Amino acid sequence: MKGALLVAGTTSDAGKSVVTAGICRWLARQGVRVAPYKAQNMSLNSFVTADGAEIGRAQAMQAQAAGLEPLADMNPILLKPGSDRRSQVVLMGRPLTDVDAMEYGALKDFLREKALESFERLRSAYDVVICEGAGSPAEINLRRGDIANMGLARAAGLPVVVVGDIDRGGVFAAFYGTVALLDREDQAHIAGFVVNKFRGAVELLEPGLDTLRGLTGREVYGVLPWLEGLWLDVEDSLALDNRPAVTGTPYGRQTLRVAVVRLPRVSNFTDLDALAGEPGVVVRFVTTPAELDDADLVVLPGSRATVADLAWLRSTGLADALVARELPVLGICGGYQMLAREIVDEVESGAGLVKGLGMLPVHVTFARDKRLARPTGEEYGQPVSAYEIHHGVATVEGGEPFLDGCRVGAVYGTTWHGALENDGFRRAFLTDVAARAGRDFVPAPATSFAALREARLDALGDLVERHLDTEALLRLIENGTGPVPFLPPGA
Repeated sequence: MKGALLVAGTTSDAGKSVVTAGICRWLARQGVRVAPYKAQNMSLNSFVTADGAEIGRAQAMQAQAAGLEPLADMNPILLKPGSDRRSQVVLMGRPLTDVDAMEYGALKDFLREKALESFERLRSAYDVVICEGAGSPAEINLRRGDIANMGLARAAGLPVVVVGDIDRGGVFAAFYGTVALLDREDQAHIAGFVVNKFRGAVELLEPGLDTLRGLTGREVYGVLPWLEGLWLDVEDSLALDNRPAVTGTPYGRQTLRVAVVRLPRVSNFTDLDALAGEPGVVVRFVTTPAELDDADLVVLPGSRATVADLAWLRSTGLADALVARELPVLGICGGYQMLAREIVDEVESGAGLVKGLGMLPVHVTFARDKRLARPTGEEYGQPVSAYEIHHGVATVEGGEPFLDGCRVGAVYGTTWHGALENDGFRRAFLTDVAARAGRDFVPAPATSFAALREARLDALGDLVERHLDTEALLRLIENGTGPVPFLPPGA
């Protein structure tokens, strides 16, 4: 078979990423050579390909679902916000420029051309390309310069299915409104809908689904049930709100409690997925000093705005709480830089010399060129493979080696993302942490994070196979959207 499909959504975090991954896994299991694609992604969770290109972490996950090595063409444009108004533009895996929201408009024509070139390369190399939209296609204020939603659908002739999160409520209005806000040419590409995150009896939805079909003249391709534990490799911090709340829950001495500081510009918090998948480890994201009190390990994750997030740590009192800790602290990338004695940043923030938390004997200088790499090494006698994405160059002036960084007592720092996905290293590190925290926790020797990720990708493929009209999806991918009615605004 040959064809392509765009998976759009009524909102951010509606489930576009996981539905795209599920369709990729389902097609790959049918022997179809399928590739994922997202023209433009705004995310602080990213990954480094084998040839040193930075792409969205969700597209790397979707590539794995398709049984492929991630490529820059799968996410040619990546926007990494550094503030409410400015973002770094990453083109084909390399930083292009930093722009504000208005300056970005001047780049749209150039970027659209590059995005379409990537799409055509994938379409030539694979049988099927499953594209993921961005945000909502009904963001009519942004339609003129759209690259990722209906602009892509019209330029490449793609059929579109719209995913809606019913758990938020208002999904029928969101479906209808999404279509009705589009012009006639855009509406012609909308083939139908997928209801996501449903809890309960599907029979109760049928009257609404029938009405939706009647009002829009479009298919409902299925209802995907709510499934716990599908948060790995999520695209943005909105998904953190859907993780189970654990504050105040009593745990025994065999449980290891991990508090992850939820920085305002937190990046690559997917580093913690491997810890959350470890039996006996409880991971929660925190924003106040009191939430650190019962933590055996505190993690300072990555940040796209290291100096600004360091100032936030000080304003909240978290900085003082971290400095006063005697139990383990782990800093990863931006978090590691915050643990340093001083930071010199003329690149990201332009703040110049800034005093760090002083918990590690490290001096950090921000370089204009971003380091993108897939390093390997050894720690605790265990092999470690990881990836690096950073402007900050750390000069270690003491302490003991720890991966590429250092440690002093119970404080650890590294620039390596993904290190905790290495099972042997993760078990050794958690054993060390447990001993320092006085816990009886013992890591489960059989836990494989790679197997856990594969199992979750299979679960996504199963959802598609069991709950969507796969025959109708195949026809849609191959033949495109058939004739559909136009919904005039206010009809």
